[in-house]
Amino acid sequence: MVRAFLVVMDSVGIGGAPDAHCFFNGSVPDEGANTLAHIARACAQGQAATGRVGPLRLPTLDRLGLGRAVQLASDTFALGLGREPEGVWGVATEVSQGKDTPSGHWELAGVPVPWEWHYFPDQERAFPAEIVDQICAQAGVSGILGNCHASGTVIVDQHGAEHMRSGHPICYTSADSVFQIAAHEETFGLDRLMDLCAALAPTLHDMRVGRVIARPFLGDADIGFARTGNRRDFAMSPPKPILTNWVQDAGQKVYAVGKIGDIFSMQGIDAVRKGNDEMLMKHLGNLVDTAEEGSLTFANFVEFDSLYGHRRDVSGYARALEWFDAEIGKLIPRLRPGDIMVLTADHGNDPTWVGTDHTRERVPVLIAGAGCKALGHIGFSDVAGIVARHLGVAVPESASVRR
Repeated sequence: MVRAFLVVMDSVGIGGAPDAHCFFNGSVPDEGANTLAHIARACAQGQAATGRVGPLRLPTLDRLGLGRAVQLASDTFALGLGREPEGVWGVATEVSQGKDTPSGHWELAGVPVPWEWHYFPDQERAFPAEIVDQICAQAGVSGILGNCHASGTVIVDQHGAEHMRSGHPICYTSADSVFQIAAHEETFGLDRLMDLCAALAPTLHDMRVGRVIARPFLGDADIGFARTGNRRDFAMSPPKPILTNWVQDAGQKVYAVGKIGDIFSMQGIDAVRKGNDEMLMKHLGNLVDTAEEGSLTFANFVEFDSLYGHRRDVSGYARALEWFDAEIGKLIPRLRPGDIMVLTADHGNDPTWVGTDHTRERVPVLIAGAGCKALGHIGFSDVAGIVARHLGVAVPESASVRR
């Protein structure tokens, strides 16, 4: 038996999406966005020197073929990368009509999204009155705060004190198909927030809103507010069985690291490990050492996206990439003979781009433990096929996977 580790570097796109001109940040199309190459350029030009210095250093990922993948995806050279690959490497292109977390992950797991997501308008009072009424009735309050597009940290700072005084939940959205509710863990109550999100989720899922996200926080107006690690996503379930189901139905274990369990509504998942990215790397290392033969470990490292991409923090994104490269470089030698580790991404989030939204990009596919080979251009769904075939698991006839 063998094992597989599928690791998503959330938002680490490499440009070149053929339909990028159809996706926008505000009024600006994503054509030309390139998360990895633009970070590398900023580093080489000394424009990403907060907490780090010099060119972008990703020796582990580049050794697997990252630099070559950037060139293949976008005909762009990522400064400081491009050594001769020693792993299996290629480029994946998405067909789902979204540049968001569920679209990318579902398709990586073999099921492109078969519909268009619902997005709320970027205006005051962004939410329909019937949704606001349902929130008020469920939470036993007379109103909500926010009701707009916003950054989560900014809107909590803006409304946190009023929320604590009134008890009104803070409701907001983004350019993604999401409905987010922020509430104080102590004054509003963590369980109450989770119950509210769970009750609201079916209505929003019927509207094709991909996720209802509980965003608990602590603090007060004097010391400031900070979101806690108790976030929970109430996501729509994929419309048909995905990679995790295929593996579990074959009698093999599936471990979720990070927000994978939330993204897939726990379909086909035996156990979940959560935490910040530093803790998730420890969980991943533990599973490299202990996971059973035949198992799949599916991991997402979100902080590239959540802490640095959306905030357009180039230095922070570069630091996160270099940290990840160093840590994953410690894990790859611990793989057992016959194991593979697949490193990929779900979309882009170019921190040099306009706006604060994801960017439509191709993504790298890098594989350790499978020799040295160029995959060329493949689809997101083909990643699921690569993993399933390695584990000896049948790919359903209905799956959108190249055979």
